[in-house]
Amino acid sequence: MGNPGTYHVPVMLEECMEAMAIKSDGIYVDVTFGGGGHSREILKRLGEKGRLIAFDQDPDVLSNVIDDPRFKLVQHNFKFLKNNLRLLGVRDVDGILGDLGVSSHQFDSADRGFSIRYDADLDMRMDQVADLDAKKVLNTYSEEELHRIFGMYGEIQNARTLAKVIVMARLTKSIETVAELKDVIKRLVPKGKEHKYHAQVFQALRIEVNQELEALQEFLEQSVSVLKPGGRLVVMSYHSLEDRLVKNFMQKGKFKGEVDKDFFGNEIKPFKVISRKAITAGVEELELNNRSRSAKLRVAERQA
Repeated sequence: MGNPGTYHVPVMLEECMEAMAIKSDGIYVDVTFGGGGHSREILKRLGEKGRLIAFDQDPDVLSNVIDDPRFKLVQHNFKFLKNNLRLLGVRDVDGILGDLGVSSHQFDSADRGFSIRYDADLDMRMDQVADLDAKKVLNTYSEEELHRIFGMYGEIQNARTLAKVIVMARLTKSIETVAELKDVIKRLVPKGKEHKYHAQVFQALRIEVNQELEALQEFLEQSVSVLKPGGRLVVMSYHSLEDRLVKNFMQKGKFKGEVDKDFFGNEIKPFKVISRKAITAGVEELELNNRSRSAKLRVAERQA
């Protein structure tokens, strides 16, 4: 078994457990297993009749699998939540936890191409058998498509120019590695903000490669039919795009527009929001784990 502490330090562990309001005989889902830190903590709070089902599509997590009869790992993306639970004979659950951050292990594995710190092939696939990787995005997407993903997913100010520079550069030579990409875009990077700019570029590519926002929306929509009345949905996000989707869905049951109403004008909302404001990490955790700085935890309860 891998060492979960080195694989990934779980963010806001106690806050997540409190938010889940775990019942000892309940059925719970951790849709982002990773190093298993949150899952281990859930299992500590479950009795003999409790169950925990975890999801993760990354084959690297197999080294962290928990040897416990109450635990089951499903090697799929969380957008397949409902179907996989049905296959396991589970109709509804008492709580769902999602930690949307990329694990420390993925950032620290140089060959995965997630990190700006190492030179490596531009991969960024969470699922290693998926067809689309960062190289394909950079070398085959049109200028308009690149402008869209850098502007929308990376929130990059000069997204249009960035797209143009990449398209011009690849006419001469395809962009294959982290170092090559950094070299191509170096004249666009604001002085003194190199790390932030590169992080935004990599975030945009990672979100596109893994279709992260689409998967998140599918997962959130399925959570409504999977959670029992009174069941908790607990989601931790790390950038504004994800947080906005989570916040809107918990508040309105949809991602855009106003809350739907029935014939009598009553609001139709699947969730009661438990955390009016996003929960953030405390001072002590911020000092120990800098990856907790951008984390926002939101909690909602399924209404009857």
